[in-house]
Amino acid sequence: MNDISSKNLIFHMCREDEWRQAQVRGVYGGSSQDISDGFIHFSTGSQVRESAAKHRTGQSGLTLLSVDPEYLPPDMLKWEQSRGGQLFPHLYGSLPVGAVVRADSLLLGEDGLHMFPDDLGVTSGDGA
Repeated sequence: MNDISSKNLIFHMCREDEWRQAQVRGVYGGSSQDISDGFIHFSTGSQVRESAAKHRTGQSGLTLLSVDPEYLPPDMLKWEQSRGGQLFPHLYGSLPVGAVVRADSLLLGEDGLHMFPDDLGVTSGDGA
């Protein structure tokens, strides 16, 4: 895919085994926390670093899913206020594997924080 960083992608972190299972099933139903909350948690490119630091510091074996929201049913994707009053994308339903335009392993740095691929355009914005 050309110039993936210019798209308005949304991001979700999951365990590598969850992603492998989703690829077999054709859909990803979310983590145990997502299931408990009733929606799949996503972040924008300016939010995902803070989300990773807040919820996943030190966790290895994670995959970053880059999702094109145009491939999601519009009535199932809601932008809702959360941390610090920011709007976060929440998917009320399963994630079709076809909406995932890219999946990257998230390696851990020595500080326990995840290292994101440079070419994704994931930034450290106000929410990150």
